[in-house]
Amino acid sequence: MNEIWTEKYRPKDLDEVVGQKHITERLKAYVSSCNMPHLLLTGPAGTGKTTCALALARGMFGEEWRGNFIELNASDERGIDVVRGKIKEFARTAPLGKAEFKIIFMDEADALTTDAQAALRRTMEKYSKICRFILSCNYSSKIIDPIQSRCAVFRFSPLTKEDVENYLRKIVDKEGVKIDSDALEGLVHVARGDMRRAVNSLQVAASLGKQITLEVIYQTTGLAKPEEVRKMLETALGGNFIGARDMLDEIMIMYGLSGQDIIRQIHSSFFDLSITDSEKVRLMDKTGEIEFRIVEGSNERIQLEALLAYLVMMGGSKR
Repeated sequence: MNEIWTEKYRPKDLDEVVGQKHITERLKAYVSSCNMPHLLLTGPAGTGKTTCALALARGMFGEEWRGNFIELNASDERGIDVVRGKIKEFARTAPLGKAEFKIIFMDEADALTTDAQAALRRTMEKYSKICRFILSCNYSSKIIDPIQSRCAVFRFSPLTKEDVENYLRKIVDKEGVKIDSDALEGLVHVARGDMRRAVNSLQVAASLGKQITLEVIYQTTGLAKPEEVRKMLETALGGNFIGARDMLDEIMIMYGLSGQDIIRQIHSSFFDLSITDSEKVRLMDKTGEIEFRIVEGSNERIQLEALLAYLVMMGGSKR
């Protein structure tokens, strides 16, 4: 249990990467040809971007991959000095062994400043014969167009529930963890296509040393049970504002949720309410307004109670 499971079970080969077959097939073609362009990997967190970059380097360079591969996190080293210093220094040196080029992997490249990206564009062009760049980001729109045009773009999609569940079952079997079937489904629900979140949540729950139940999953992930949030909303729609307010208190205290956490769960629960589509549209509009106010610094408690009050009034108009 002293190892981080996200690293322990990180795929070492492109064939082991889960849920991104349309991407891994193209990357394996680069490995077969021993050549590749600059790459831009973009998509949600926990979908395999870093894993694919590491597996590509292993496949490309074999045992010498560590000497021809450097990983930088652009959110830590995001200024122009890093591009002119550390990156340029690594890019201009010759590759080791029989490799024809080296790889610089820049994680979270969308955190690079505009000046740093402009300097990086020139470095990518100047040293392209002996160095290739792999940039990964969550939002490709934050990468300047000149860099995007120099890269082959790979767009990662959130993992399906089946992919996440199958991979978690593999870890559960290898670690000898006991987990209820509904707890596993809850874990998949919490992950929302993010494998890293799913594996980390599983390890935290397993560290308690007990049978993993649905209750344990929601307590360790800091999320309320969907049915509790839905019950709170239905209570408000039924006209019981004080009852809904008490439920909000209990949920926020028991699970330690912030205003933004609970508003996201409220948003997800709207689709399970037995109200008309036009009423759901009105609720979405109101929830977006409340969320904006919370983000801008308004008192989250007052804003959440205002949303419950709106639900009470909406339910009252139907009675």
